[in-house]
Order: sequence, then C-alpha cells, then structure tokens
Amino acid sequence: MRRLFVYVVFLLLVAGRTISLNPSLNDDLLGLIVFKADFQDPDGQLASWNEDDDSPCGWKGVRCDPRSNRVSDLTLDGFGLSGRIGRGILQLQFIRKLSLAKNNLTGSLTFGLAQLENLRVFDLSENSLTGPLPSNFFSRCKSLVSISLANNKLTGPIPDSLTSCPMLAALNFSGNQFSGLLPSGIWSLQGLRSLDLSSNLFEGEIPKGIEGSNNLREIRLGKNRLTGEIPDGIGNCLLLRSIDLSENSISGSIPSSLQMLTLCNTLNLQKNSLVGEVPEWIGEMINLESLDLSGNGFSGSVPASAGKLLSLKLLNISMNSFSGSLPESIINCVNLVVVDVSQNLLTGNLPTWLFKLGLHEVYFLENRLIGDMGTSLKSLTYHSRQNLLVLDISKNSLTGAIPSTLGDLSSLQYLNLSKNSLIGGIPDSIEELKALEILDMSENQMNGTIPMKIGGAISLRELSLEKNFLSGTIPTSLEKCTSLTSLILSRNSLTGSIPAAFAKLTNLQTVDLSYNKLTGTLPRQMANLDHLLSFNISHNQVQGELPGGAFFNTITPSSLYGNPFLCGAAVNKSCPAVLPKPIVLDPNSADSTPDSVPTNPTHRKKILSISALIAIGAAATIIIGVISITVLNLRVRSATPHSAAAFTLSGGDGFSSSPTTDANSGKLVMFTGDPDFSTEAHALLNKDCELGRGGFGAVYRTVLGDGRSVAIKKLTVSSLVKSQEDFEREVKKLGKIHHRNLVVLEGYYWTPSLQLLIYEFVSGGNLYKHLHEGSGGNFLSWNERFTVILGIAKSLAHLHQMNIIHYNLKSSNVLIDSSGEPKIADSGLARLLPMVDRYVLSSKIQSALGYMAPEFGCKTVKITEKCDVYGFGILALEVVTGRRPVEYMEDDVVVLCDMVRGALEEGRVEECIDERLKDKFRPDEVIPVMKLGLICTSQVPSNRPDMAEVINILELIRCPSADQEELV
Repeated sequence: MRRLFVYVVFLLLVAGRTISLNPSLNDDLLGLIVFKADFQDPDGQLASWNEDDDSPCGWKGVRCDPRSNRVSDLTLDGFGLSGRIGRGILQLQFIRKLSLAKNNLTGSLTFGLAQLENLRVFDLSENSLTGPLPSNFFSRCKSLVSISLANNKLTGPIPDSLTSCPMLAALNFSGNQFSGLLPSGIWSLQGLRSLDLSSNLFEGEIPKGIEGSNNLREIRLGKNRLTGEIPDGIGNCLLLRSIDLSENSISGSIPSSLQMLTLCNTLNLQKNSLVGEVPEWIGEMINLESLDLSGNGFSGSVPASAGKLLSLKLLNISMNSFSGSLPESIINCVNLVVVDVSQNLLTGNLPTWLFKLGLHEVYFLENRLIGDMGTSLKSLTYHSRQNLLVLDISKNSLTGAIPSTLGDLSSLQYLNLSKNSLIGGIPDSIEELKALEILDMSENQMNGTIPMKIGGAISLRELSLEKNFLSGTIPTSLEKCTSLTSLILSRNSLTGSIPAAFAKLTNLQTVDLSYNKLTGTLPRQMANLDHLLSFNISHNQVQGELPGGAFFNTITPSSLYGNPFLCGAAVNKSCPAVLPKPIVLDPNSADSTPDSVPTNPTHRKKILSISALIAIGAAATIIIGVISITVLNLRVRSATPHSAAAFTLSGGDGFSSSPTTDANSGKLVMFTGDPDFSTEAHALLNKDCELGRGGFGAVYRTVLGDGRSVAIKKLTVSSLVKSQEDFEREVKKLGKIHHRNLVVLEGYYWTPSLQLLIYEFVSGGNLYKHLHEGSGGNFLSWNERFTVILGIAKSLAHLHQMNIIHYNLKSSNVLIDSSGEPKIADSGLARLLPMVDRYVLSSKIQSALGYMAPEFGCKTVKITEKCDVYGFGILALEVVTGRRPVEYMEDDVVVLCDMVRGALEEGRVEECIDERLKDKFRPDEVIPVMKLGLICTSQVPSNRPDMAEVINILELIRCPSADQEELV
C-alpha cells in the first residue's frame, strides 16, 4: 500500500501539483523517494533509501533535526548521480542545507528558493546544469547564507531578486556562462563576505556603491568582459583580503584608495588595460602576499617601496613597459618565491642580490639586460642552490661564459638561457643537474663540444642547443636520458654519425639535427621509436636507406632534403640492390653444390632458379585469391536482396521497429516515426542507386513511399561490428546527436550478416566533387568556402563536446546541402567497432590518406580529439588551395601541408590559393585560414588547438562588416 501511495505522490509532483500529505505519513520520506526517482544512481549510493522505512533519518547523506525528527541536511556530494532535480525536493520544508555538488546533474533549475524558506546553504556546484535562472529564483530567501552554482553551464543574467537575500554571506557563480551586467544592487547585501563571479561573460562596469560593503573579504570578478575603471570606493572595504579583477578590459590607473587595504594579501589585476606608473604607496599594503600586475600598460620604474612588502611571495609585473632596473630594496622581501619581470624594458645587469633570496622561480626573459651572467651566479647562497627550480633569462643581451657554478643548482628543473650572446662551452658541471627537465641554450655563440657528461642530467625531457657553433660528435651518453622527448641540435657544426644509442630513447617525439655535418647511416634500431612524430636530418651528409617502420615510411620529405646519398621511398630514390648469386638446381648435374652452372644446352629448360619458383608460387597464390574473392562476392550479392527483403514495420516505444525471431529476417528501427517502405525492398541496395563507397561501406539512395529520399549505408565491417546488443546501443546514441552541420541518422537495420544505417539525404553532393570535379563556372566562392570551413569546425566541436571522435574526416565525407551549409557524414561510426584500434581504423579508412594524424602510426601515443583537429587542418588547406591532401606527380609526391608551409616560409603563400578564385577573395581572411590550417596540422598533438578555440579564431578572422560586397 505504501508503494502505491508513493507512486501517486510521484505522479502528482511530476504534474507540478502542490500536495498535502496525511500527517501519519512522513512528508520527508515520500519527498526523498520521489526525489530519488529522478536520478540514475550507478554506484548504488542511495541503496539505503527504502520507501518501506518509517523514517529517512538513517539514510546515507540524510541528517535530521533531533528535536523535530525532520530532515535538516541533505548532502550527496560526489555520489555520481545523474538526471534532473525533480520537484520531490520541495517536500523538505524544514531543510537547512542542500548540497548536491560534484555530480552529473543536468537540466535547468525550474523552482525558486521561495519554496524552501528555511534553506541556509545551497550548493549545486560542479554539475552540468544549463539554462537561465528563473526571475523569481531568489524571492523570499531570507534565511539563505551561502549559495554556490559554480562550474556548471548556466546562462543569462543574475536575477534582480538576488537583493532579497539579506543574510547572504557567500555567493559563488564562477565557471558558468552568465552574461549581462552585474546586478546594480549587489552591494546592498550588507552581510556579503565572499563574491565570486569569475569565468563568466559579464560585461559593463563594476556597479557603484561598493564602499557600502563593509563586510566584504573577497571579491573575484576575473575572466569576464568588464570595462570602465576600478571603483575608487573599493578602498573603503577595509576587511578585504583578496581582490581578483584579472582578464577583463578594465582601464585607467590603480585607485589611490587601495593603500588603505592593509589587510589585503592578494591583488590580481593581470591582463587588463591599466596604465600609468605603479605608485610608491603600494608599499603600504604591507600584508600583500601575491601581487600580479602582468599584461597591462604600466610604465616607469618599479617603486622602491616594494621592498616594504615583507610578506610578499609572488611578484609578477611581466608584459608591461617597466624600465630601469629592479630596486635593490626587494632583497628585504625574504619570503619571495616567484619573481616574474619578463617582457618589459628593464636594463642593467642581472641583479646579483636576486640570488641571495631563496627564490623558486625567476623569469627575466625578453628584457634588455646586459653584462656577464657568470657574475650574478657567483652570488648564489646555499638557500638559493637548494630552492631554485626555474631560471629563465632568455631573450636578453647577456654575455660571457656559463660558469661551472651552474652545477650547484641541484634542484633546478627548467633552465632557459636562449637568445643571448653567451660564449664558451657547456660546462661539465651540467651532469650535477639531476632534476633538470628542460634545458634551452639555443641561439647563442657557444662553441666547443657537447660534453659527454651531459648524460648525467638523467631527468632531461627537452634539450635545445640549436643555432650555436658547437662541433664534435653527438654524445652517446644521452642514452641515459631515457625521459627525453625533444632533442633539437640543428644549425651547428656537429660531425660523425647519429649514435645507435638513440634507439634506447623510447620516449622521443621530436628530433631536429638539420644543418649540421653529420655522416653515416641512420641506425636501423630507430625504427622502434614508437612515439616519434618529427625527425629532421635535412642538410647533412647522411647516406643509405632509411630505417623501416611506421614513422619512417611516412616521414615528411622536407625532413630529408640536402642528403643526396639517402635512398628509399621517402626521397623517391631507389636503393642500390645487393643481389646474391642465383641458386641453380640441376637434377642431372653430378655436382650438387648450389653454385654449379649447367653447361649442356639441352638441360636449360629443366633448370629453375629459386626466384623463379617464388614468382610462380606468388602468381598461383594471387590467382587463388582472386577466385576466392570472386566466389565470396557472388555469395554476398546473392544474399543481399534476401536480407533486404526482410524489412517489416511495427510501432512501439517511440520507435518504428520490426523485431523478429526469424533468422532470415531483420530488425528495422526508425528514430523519426514510421516511414513508408512500400518500395520494393531489394531496391534499397540497388547498384544503380549507389552514391559512393567509403571506409565503412557503400551508400545508396532510396525514395520512400511518401516521396522522401534517404541515404542507406551498407556497412562492410561486419566481421568487426559489435554484438547486436552493443551495436544497437551505440547506434541509438548516434541517433540522438543533432547539429545543423551533421548528417542526421534516422534509423538502422540489423541482421547477423547485414547492417544498414539510414540517413537523411543531402542533395548538394560532397565537398570533394565541388573542389576537384567541378567544371566551368560551377565552383565555390570564397564566402561559400569559409562557410564550409566554419561549419565543419562547429560540427567537430559538437562531437568532441559529446566525447566522440570522428576518425574519418575527409572532403568526401563533407556533404553540402541546398543552402550551402556543410554536413559531416560518418560521425562516430568507429564506435560500432568492438574496440577503437588505430591499425584496424587505418586499414579500413584507406581513402583518408593525407588526413590521418601522424600519431596513428605510433602504437603508444594516445588517440584523442586532436586527430580530428589534424584532419580539419588538412581540410581547411584543401578548401583554400583546391588541391588534394596528397598528389602523385610523374616523378614526385606533393604533400599539401608541406607545400603550403614551404610557400609560407618563402613568402609566396598567395601562389597556393585556388586559381579559380583569382582576385575574388580576401587576403586578410584566406591567409590567416591557411596559417590556422598549418597550426592544426602540427606534428605534436598538444600543439594543436581544440575545436572550440578554432571556432573563436575563425570568427575573429571573418570580416565583421555587415555590408561587405559578396564575392562570387
């Protein structure tokens, strides 16, 4: 009986009706049961919630008031729950704390806090909630003290009803997509102590009246679009401990009232448009621990009063226009851990006093420092030697040699001395830097050899020594640096051969040895370097055949230029064959040794070399294979009409389906209602209606009985397709994916021997035909091409947001609809395979040659969304140039991205633009798109942007003028 009553309550709540329960039944218990019914609980966290119990007070996550025995706290943080927040929660009329943080909750908030009048703490942070807040969300919230909706996907403005929460002390809406102006009455909340609205889309000025927020301790408005100046009244909030206004467009100067905030420990104004000098009174903020003024337009000298900030741990004034030298008074800041003054106009020597502090990170890059760097390092104290982790003094004008005291920095992990005027050699003391991970001494005037002791720096991951005057051989001791991923030694005078020890560096990804004097052959063991993404040995004297293996079979030809004695397919030059003496069999010869040669002409017809026997055997094998394949094809063709003819229809569960127990018939499921398949079934796979073939199967056009056309893909990966249950589950997921730039999956058909996918029919043909098979004046204009590129980017971003990788991106899989919008086909089909194996995929998708990212050739490199980004980059270049990703000439192979990259470096990029566009394109759009395409085709996956970033870049590239003349 209780179960029946709970079900009735559930139905009433779903209907949105307010109910009054029999007092003999516990309102809280019934409300929680209904609340639970809206969730999926895969980890069984709510297993103790049983409707047969008399009270919920013993349930997990539930706490009751001991006096009233009513639910007071509901804390389900990190329970792994998904679903929507239902109306059952409204039955908990005495609840004071509701916390559902760190789950997977979705949907919008449809109720207001007025229905939970006793609520004090409300936390829904770190979920996936969407939509705007109701306008009355905060009405009658007189008890609310703390609310957090951080890290969701909520949109719209903050309702003005927020000012109805007089007790509110903590408000955290960070990490959402809230927009509009900040609520004008927000400072009227007299109890407000912490305000965090960072990482949203708020715009306009910070509202006036902040001086009235006497209790404010923390204000975080960073990463928005705020403009105007910092309100002068902020200095009246004497209790402020933390101020973060970073990454906005705030202008003006630092208001003088800030000097009154003597309790403030964090001031972050980075990446704004602030100007002027930093005033001397900054030293009055004596409790500052973190001062970040980076990325503004500050100028003048760094004030000497900074030395009064004795609690300061972080000082970041980078990316400004500060001049002069750092004041020596900073030596008083004994708690300093990080100093970043990079990208300014600072002059003078590298301060010797700097290394008397126990700093962990020092950034002086890109200034105008001069003098001998060795003098500064001589002042190292024991404290500095033990603590310094990062030292970057690159892009200055420092001179002198690197002192041997460098080895005293035993904790150093990052050292960048590049782009100075340093001379001398690399000291042997480099072996003492056991923790060093990144070493960059490139673009100096260093000479001598690379010391053998460099192998002692066993933690090295990146080593850059290019553009120096180094000579001698590459030390074999580098084999000890087993974590090495990047080795750049280009543009020196290195000699000798490439050490075979390189084969032990199994983590290598990028190697550049170009423009040296290296000789010898490449060690064959290097074929085992599975992570290798880039290997450049151009302009040396290396000879012989390249190692075998997945990477070296597809190496970029430009990485090999300038080595005239290299041979192999990659350089389009055959290697000299070393043929053994032919083995001859003569059954009539008394000498049975292999080298005996018959002398009797009558016996020649009885003599066959081993190579001839092999050739005959191979020919026989080929003939047998051809016959077998022919027989199999005949069987498939005879089976296909029989399977297709099994189409029947019956409705149910919102789908159109045809479940059957007959092994010879199939199951048809449609996601869009009951189509009329009155057309004869065998016509579904009529050869005359074939539209094309791809890596996953052939596609046919079929006209339904109602006159509507659909495209049917017959999968040819049957031996790899999952079981029927897994197949149907994955296909139904794909059927729920909808985006204007994705081809809609309308249904499927299943038998054990035949699987069909039913798609919407897109009439405009595919992008490949538009680009490469058009004739006359029938071609895409630049505006049409840009629309295609942007649409592809948006569709991929949508797929990646749903954790789906396309894998098979190419121009023949991009369809163009009647309005010129692109629609991507084959989305997510790799999910139909039992496991996403790169070798299975690469063998099934041979037609995607040129679009596939290089990591497909590396067994241990993770396949991510960045593979699609690579394919997008190739597509973008194809659309702009009108050329195929790989083109085979009579005696050459042209790789599109290499051709464009070379043209860009040589300043002739406009030669690459499709000549059919002639002068009817916008250079300020076309060339940035080409550069974006090259960035997306980076050999290193982490260097490629994600698709959301690509969309932002494209929208910035697009000329904003609304009345611009259409180019056709």
